Amino acid sequence: MKTVLITGGTGLIGKALSKMLISKGYRVIILSRSLKPSRQNLSFAVWDIQHQTIDLEAIRKSDHIIHLAGAGVADKRWSAKRKREIVDSRVKSGELLVNVLKSQPHQVKTLVSASAIGWYGPDPSLPNVHPFVESDPPATDFLGNTCRVWEQSIDPVIQLGIRLVKLRTGIVMSNEGGAFMEFKRPAKFGIATILGSGKQMISWIHIDDLCRMYIAAIENDKLQGAYNAVAPHPVSNKEMLLKTTAMIRGKAFIPIHVPAFALRIAIGEMSIEVLKSATVSGKKISQTGFAFLFPSCESAINALK
Repeated sequence: MKTVLITGGTGLIGKALSKMLISKGYRVIILSRSLKPSRQNLSFAVWDIQHQTIDLEAIRKSDHIIHLAGAGVADKRWSAKRKREIVDSRVKSGELLVNVLKSQPHQVKTLVSASAIGWYGPDPSLPNVHPFVESDPPATDFLGNTCRVWEQSIDPVIQLGIRLVKLRTGIVMSNEGGAFMEFKRPAKFGIATILGSGKQMISWIHIDDLCRMYIAAIENDKLQGAYNAVAPHPVSNKEMLLKTTAMIRGKAFIPIHVPAFALRIAIGEMSIEVLKSATVSGKKISQTGFAFLFPSCESAINALK
């Protein structure tokens, strides 16, 4: 029975992934700021990113590390302080892992690190665009720079002989939180709230496929480097919202456009990302033999309605 150490294991992805790993026979250790009661094949260990300390025994027990830690990008308005928290939570946690793996004995074979499709900038034009691929350079905006330093912070593990896989994750569709819950909320009242023009493309992934991709990254030792964790078929914001609302309400709903200026007032600079069109290719991960359970937004929405 192999042991997987997870940072950020109490978040949306971490909870679902822990459950799936345990169901497949793995032991899971979650790094947390405080100890919590253990359950069958699930235990907790303490780390402190600010003070750069970590439970060394947890590192020694681990065969694989899944690094999900990072302050939620969409949880709060992007003040200067919040931007620093978003960057530091990712970079400093990555640096802590690298330093410990450099200095302490361990048996870690694989490190799978979260990243995001924020690496890429907006589509150059609509509607005929070439999807972004993993070899494309990072954007120079806030999220592009954040993803660049995020990935750079964990890259040194390669020099330690540890296989590194980075999953640049799209919009995660889950009933436990995230953007999809925001899509569903007005749908329950018969409203499809289309953001801006609605033409912006959403590159998304069902939570189950994302968890399966993390496990594939552990189990398939041919995987290394960056992969876009997105389903094969991106959709426009309008299509996503209309299909989500139709699944819940049938034909009994009203589509309403939320103007771009209203979003800018409501959420500030973050509105740039909400309104950004990003068509991202999932072809590279598919070519490794990974098969999506939910390749279309209809199949994903059906499973989550």
